[in-house]
Amino acid sequence: MVEKEFGPLRSRASRKPWPECPDIVIYSCYHCNRLYQGLAYEVPQQEPVCCDVSMERLKPLSLDEVLPEINVDYQIVGGHNQNAVQVFWETTLPSDNPEWVLLKTFSGGYMKYVTSKKRPPMVFPLADEDAYVYCDESPCLQCVFRCKRGFIIYVYIKSRGLIMVPLEKMSARY
Repeated sequence: MVEKEFGPLRSRASRKPWPECPDIVIYSCYHCNRLYQGLAYEVPQQEPVCCDVSMERLKPLSLDEVLPEINVDYQIVGGHNQNAVQVFWETTLPSDNPEWVLLKTFSGGYMKYVTSKKRPPMVFPLADEDAYVYCDESPCLQCVFRCKRGFIIYVYIKSRGLIMVPLEKMSARY
């Protein structure tokens, strides 16, 4: 009998967790390009101020609004013990390359900056409830269980703004 090994990142949840992380709110200063990130339940009464001017709240664009010049895609890999989300992007113009990518999960978020030499994919390793998976397939089969439904990828491109991509792909292979 083969014993299954439980990795330190593996979810111990017996069923899919419910998303508890509130929406992410991001403000930008158009003078110095500083960003302010908060959670939806922390939205200030007035916009944050930077450079003596109110910062502007970034309204996320859908992927349909930036296609075909910009495409963002993802793949869920790893199985039970080493779950991760890989984020891919393609742009037609170098000025449309992402500055950072944020993955909003069930319990929080992961943010990574894209350096000038970084090429896709951007890999977000998952742990605890965020690593919950129904099966051990790698890459994900995108079945009807959609284990990562509720996750959102945010990509910030200075020339375009904030792009939002929900993780809701489902394959018709079954």
